Amino acid sequence: MNALDRKILAALELDGRLSLTDLAAQVGLSLSSCHRRVRTLEEAGAIRGYRAELAPAALGLEFAAIVFVTLNSSKVVRDFEKAVAELDNVIQAQRLFGDPDYLLQIVVKDLPAFQKLYDEKLTALPGMQRMTSTLVMKDVVVNRPLTSALG
Repeated sequence: MNALDRKILAALELDGRLSLTDLAAQVGLSLSSCHRRVRTLEEAGAIRGYRAELAPAALGLEFAAIVFVTLNSSKVVRDFEKAVAELDNVIQAQRLFGDPDYLLQIVVKDLPAFQKLYDEKLTALPGMQRMTSTLVMKDVVVNRPLTSALG
C-alpha cells in the first residue's frame, strides 16, 4: 500500500458515498486507474464495505454502557462469543488479554432497558463469572478514521 492508496482510503473513510469520478479527481488519478485501485483495496480486504454512520440518539438509543466480563473457564469461549453475537444491543465486543476477558459496548433506549438486558440476557451468558459495567457519560472520540493512525 502506497501513499496514493492511503489517500483513496482517507477520502472514502470520510465520505463513502463519493462517486469514483469525484474520488479520482480528489486524489489526482484517472477514473480507470482509481477504479482499479479501489477494486484492489476491496479485494485485499482494506475496504470491508460501505455503510451509513447512524446517530444512536436519533434512533432512540440514548443510553450507552460498557460492560467488562470475566469468564469462569476458557472452555466456554466459543459459546460465550456466539451468545454475545446474538445480542442486538451489543454494538461491539472485544476479547481482551488479561482480566477482564471481554469488553462489550452496549446501546439501549434508557436505564430500565439496560437493567432488563443486564438481568435477563447478560447475566445468563455462558461461563459468566463476573461482570462490571460503567455508564458512558459522553462520547469524546467516535469512529475516528483509521487512516489518521497511519500517520
